Parts: sequence; structure tokens; C-alpha cells
Amino acid sequence: MKVYLVRHADADADIPEGLDDGARALTAKAREKAHAHFLALKPHMEGVALILTSPLVRTVQTAQILALAQALEVPLRADRSLLPDMPVGSLDGVLSEHADGDLVLVGHNPSMPAMAAYLLAMQAFPRTVSPGTVIGLERTGDSARARLLFYAPPGQAVATALGI
Repeated sequence: MKVYLVRHADADADIPEGLDDGARALTAKAREKAHAHFLALKPHMEGVALILTSPLVRTVQTAQILALAQALEVPLRADRSLLPDMPVGSLDGVLSEHADGDLVLVGHNPSMPAMAAYLLAMQAFPRTVSPGTVIGLERTGDSARARLLFYAPPGQAVATALGI
């Protein structure tokens, strides 16, 4: 099973009047940058069966851009376990439930780097997970532990090792 952890792209700093933080949308520049980044990662992310996203606007938009850039005709669903304040362990059930296919999980900081560290059996993820970063992981067999496939922040070369 491959799991692609995606931190949402840059969101507008302004909260729409009368709404909360969850309504913040991506900036126009972030949408363009995310599309180009996700398009370049298409060869690294083949076989995706499902995209799960936090229900907040910025993550849903990021997930939609990823699906369009990679021409993914797969279900895209919001999942509360990807909300910013949920504990990392809340995703264990999601991973177990969908263990038969490769997943994209679109979420927030600090939950995406925390999830990467958790799956890699590290104390903390050793790299910055800037907006739009994708971390590709692979879990084999019954092991909860994963191995790194790649680390890809926008505007940087895809790394297949963390160099720690």
C-alpha cells in the first residue's frame, strides 16, 4: 500500500467575514503552483485509488487540483480524521479500511509531518513540510511501519532519501 501525504497549498491569510478559519481558500498563485507541482509528480504517484481530504476549504481545493493535474478519476472524499486538531492515531482506522489501494491524504501542518514520522517510526519528521509538499510512503505486509518513497516540496527536486 502506498500512502501519499499532502500538505495543502498556500491559503489566503484573511478569514472571510462571518466565517471561521476553515473557510480560507487557496491563493491564485498557490493554485497555479500546486497544479504544476502535482503534474510533475504524476509519474511518482501512479495507482492512486482514493483521495481523502480534510473537510476544510483549502484542503479540498488542494485535493481537487491534485486530481485534475494528475487526471485521477478516483473518489475524492472528506474525512474528519484529517482535520488539523485530530491525533495522528485517528488515521489508523482509515489506513486499515483502505489497505487494498493506494491513498492520497490531504491535510494540514503539523498533522501531515506528524503522520509521516509516525509511519516511518521516527520521533519527528526531519524536514520542513511546506505548503504543497508531498511525502510518498509505502507500507508492506502487516507492518504498520512504512518506508520513504519520496519527499517533494514545491520548487525543489524530488528526494528519495531524507539525508539524516
